[in-house]
Amino acid sequence: MKRVFIALKVYPEGDLLRMISSLKALLGAENIKWVDPANIHLTLAFLGDTEEKRIKILTDILREKCTGFHEFEFVLAGTDIFKNFRDPRIIWIGIMYSEKLMMLNNMVKDGLRENGFIVEEREFRPHLTLGRIKSIRDTENLKSALERYRDKQIQSVHVSEVILFESILSQTGPIYKSLGNFPLS
Repeated sequence: MKRVFIALKVYPEGDLLRMISSLKALLGAENIKWVDPANIHLTLAFLGDTEEKRIKILTDILREKCTGFHEFEFVLAGTDIFKNFRDPRIIWIGIMYSEKLMMLNNMVKDGLRENGFIVEEREFRPHLTLGRIKSIRDTENLKSALERYRDKQIQSVHVSEVILFESILSQTGPIYKSLGNFPLS
């Protein structure tokens, strides 16, 4: 069994790196587990524990769905939290609506369903997780820090491939290992 997910890799650049650094500085007194910039990604589908023989089926699905789906771009914009400010859990950066991203997500999930994989049925809300909040003492400071970036476009992301990742949990945080890269060509 391998714990797997399908994602788009995001390579943080200038403004995104500065924003992350600024948030870390502004929220330095809080108990937040920040995502290593090298691990930032956009999850299309989280499949969890998957048998080795099913991983071959996954690679076939992704190869088929990605072939002929052309490269595209989307824009990172705005920050917020999941849950609410009384009980904040995740700090995230949003993604401006992208028809190509929505089409790719639907195509991948349809391929998974057609082959018997269980896929979350909730609405796709594309975002990048920046930090997981363990506890927060100053909610107003959190609101203020996020407000700085709420309506700002941060970075354009070029998408040229979909990646099947294995997530290996460790005490220092997850390690993401590529099990296959599927070019959009």
